[in-house]
Amino acid sequence: MNEALFTANNLWLLVSTILVFIMHLGFATLEAGFVQKKNVVNILFKNTMIVAIGLLTYAIIGFNLMYPGMNEGGLFGFSGFGLSLPEGDPIDYASGNYTYWTDFIFQGMFAATCATIVSGAVAERIKLGPFLIFSALFVAICYPITGFWNWGGGWLKAAGFYDFAGSTMVHAAGGFAALAAVLVLGPRRGKYTESGIRPIPGHSMPLATIGVFLLWFGWYGFNGGSVLSADPMGVSLVFVTTTLAAAAGAVAAFFASYVLFKSHDLSMVLNGILGGLVGITAGADQMGPMAAILIGGIAGLIIPFSVVFFDRLKIDDPVGATTVHLICGVWGTLAVGLFGAKAGLTQVLVQLLGVGSIGLFSFAAAFGIMYVLKVTVGIRVSEEEEIKGLDMGEHEMSAYADSPHSDQLSLSVH
Repeated sequence: MNEALFTANNLWLLVSTILVFIMHLGFATLEAGFVQKKNVVNILFKNTMIVAIGLLTYAIIGFNLMYPGMNEGGLFGFSGFGLSLPEGDPIDYASGNYTYWTDFIFQGMFAATCATIVSGAVAERIKLGPFLIFSALFVAICYPITGFWNWGGGWLKAAGFYDFAGSTMVHAAGGFAALAAVLVLGPRRGKYTESGIRPIPGHSMPLATIGVFLLWFGWYGFNGGSVLSADPMGVSLVFVTTTLAAAAGAVAAFFASYVLFKSHDLSMVLNGILGGLVGITAGADQMGPMAAILIGGIAGLIIPFSVVFFDRLKIDDPVGATTVHLICGVWGTLAVGLFGAKAGLTQVLVQLLGVGSIGLFSFAAAFGIMYVLKVTVGIRVSEEEEIKGLDMGEHEMSAYADSPHSDQLSLSVH
């Protein structure tokens, strides 16, 4: 490995880190658009704090839980608190592809992304303090443990499980955590009534659209950086499969939502793009263009049906996080067994093992943390605060100066 190649590889991974960081702005903007006007400050506050808390907790404990450098093929490993000063020639780290510091900061952005997935699902009715406690614990402990099982060289890696950039490791793990949190928290007041499901539309589709395009933009670093080098063929292939899957997801969601709702629903197309991106993430480096289109297209078809399914179960997810990240993440992971380099029944079963074990652990851990918070400090705002809006209740400020409470739920729905 020469120094010029080492520098190029390391620089590409740092650029990818910046792109993944931009995804947090995408999540914040998307979620802000999908919530009511009276809760915009609250959702932006949560997305801002998640990045800060996630990076700090990952530095203190998470990174050394996920990449302990020990117990290969095992369930758990830990190499101590905090980051250590690397010794020796930096080029000797990670086969000369990147430095220790680059490794940490790139992985830290992924960790924070996992917690952000939960934010939108529990929007508009959760207390700020307990949510931040939940996020800190999940990023510090839960995500790194399952991360070690595969990316850190643990037992799933030894079993042959493959997840290139995190359809399950990041997205489904966050989706299972979101599902657990929503079940403990309950739906928004007035969402499910005796007369049926009451739509609570988001306040700004322009914001939501900007958020999706920011996420698509950042995904080039999310997937492209996961090549873990600046290999020209590897990175360019991942760019192509990522792009085609997103496009296919949009088109498929467009047709499926029209069949279901007889309308051109922008929110479904936006989530179709995200579903396609989540779906291709597990195998973006192994798929050809046609396989990428098929994987993204199926993810897009899943979107409207899954949203309706969760609504009928009275699982209230304002941004569709459980659909996009959990369902499409599971699909993308299984698709590796169907279309990947080692496609076949054996690989499908290994992929199922990975999805099941990571999903079970993430769901149980999130449910446990959220339940303990519920019975101790409480996790839900009062009915009055929910009606008034969390912006005034939690922050005493409004996102928009003109009409801070124009879209409050009426007391009559209760």
